[in-house]
Amino acid sequence: MYDIYKVRKEFPMLNGKKMQGHDLVYLDNASTTFKPRCVIDAMNEYYEDYTANSHRGDYDLCYKAETKVNEARRKIAEFINSDVNEVVFTSGDTEALNLVAYGYGLKFLTKDDAILLSKSEHASNTLPWFKISNMTGCHIYFVDTDKNMITPENVKKAFSEHPNIKVVAFAHVGNVLGYRIDIEEITKITHEHGAIIVVDGAQSVPHVKTDFKKLDIDFLSFSAHKMCGPTGVGVLIGKYDLLQKMDTFLTGGGMNESFNSNIECVPYDAPRKFEAGTQNVAGIIGFGAAIDFINEIGLENIEKHEEEIHTYLLEQIKDIDGIIIYNNDHESNLFTFNRKGVFAQDEGTLFNSKGIAVRTGQHCAKMLDELICEVATVRASFYLYTTKEEIDVFVDALRSGGDILDAYFND
Repeated sequence: MYDIYKVRKEFPMLNGKKMQGHDLVYLDNASTTFKPRCVIDAMNEYYEDYTANSHRGDYDLCYKAETKVNEARRKIAEFINSDVNEVVFTSGDTEALNLVAYGYGLKFLTKDDAILLSKSEHASNTLPWFKISNMTGCHIYFVDTDKNMITPENVKKAFSEHPNIKVVAFAHVGNVLGYRIDIEEITKITHEHGAIIVVDGAQSVPHVKTDFKKLDIDFLSFSAHKMCGPTGVGVLIGKYDLLQKMDTFLTGGGMNESFNSNIECVPYDAPRKFEAGTQNVAGIIGFGAAIDFINEIGLENIEKHEEEIHTYLLEQIKDIDGIIIYNNDHESNLFTFNRKGVFAQDEGTLFNSKGIAVRTGQHCAKMLDELICEVATVRASFYLYTTKEEIDVFVDALRSGGDILDAYFND
């Protein structure tokens, strides 16, 4: 598919880094990914060669910065198959989802309406809707699941029980269990009932081909930093007619055609009306470079590689006793587990002592314990640069960890 060892050389964080005296094994890619040299160089070039604000001046430096921002917007639109004017730059997935909640939900939802969520959602796709419910009086319902999986049948059932649902908000891929839901079919059901669908793509867009137009979803959000890009930048992709109807979330310079002392303001058309103030120009340019990098490797190749890594891991651990796996039948890059009788953070500390970075805790999905009956879990997550050799190190630590933890707790 691609030469993973050649690709790894493009990442400064993968070349000679140590943790606790061991070679670093980074398995927290669902939280954030490492950045290749091309992304770092693109951002440095902006800071070193043409620093200027975008859409703010009539001189060469500003023109180049504006051109680069427009190029990044076009690259993202092509990557996700949307129109260019449907790409709104945000500070990340969280701001994008808040923008939909306040710009659309607060404007159009009433006390007679409802929002459909799942108990496995990340806080970014939960708390904004909680706030809208508090502000408008609209109801929030939670979809039923089958073995922790949202199915089209679950969604049909929710609409039959609650015909007042006007917004459906789900993650395409959950950030803890990693289940990939049938967004295309769920979108059809949602539209048949006159509702809109908001898709959190933070854990899906970096890993699987996501076609905004084909899926026919109304809003899609994702962050650059989970797909080899910089932190502090992301996008909301929205159908243009819906973006035009929405209210702005932030107001200020750069988002309006005019305002006057009669307390009147005329905003620009979308997407610019949502991009108030100085944008993260360097981050946007870095985002564009990250898209180029992923395109060069190919999303299909990335998905195949992650499937191989996941299959290899499950094969290696099948004879280890005491490991509780919560998602061994999923399709994503996540492996979520606990060791019987061991608190997740203690397990994570053990991995850290061996130079292995994993995520422990509730993973910002604090209602999930109602489904899996666990307060905290350990999550290992892979990406395009994860090797089988790193999985071997992880498995060795998992295998030997039982004896170490038993000795510690029984001392």
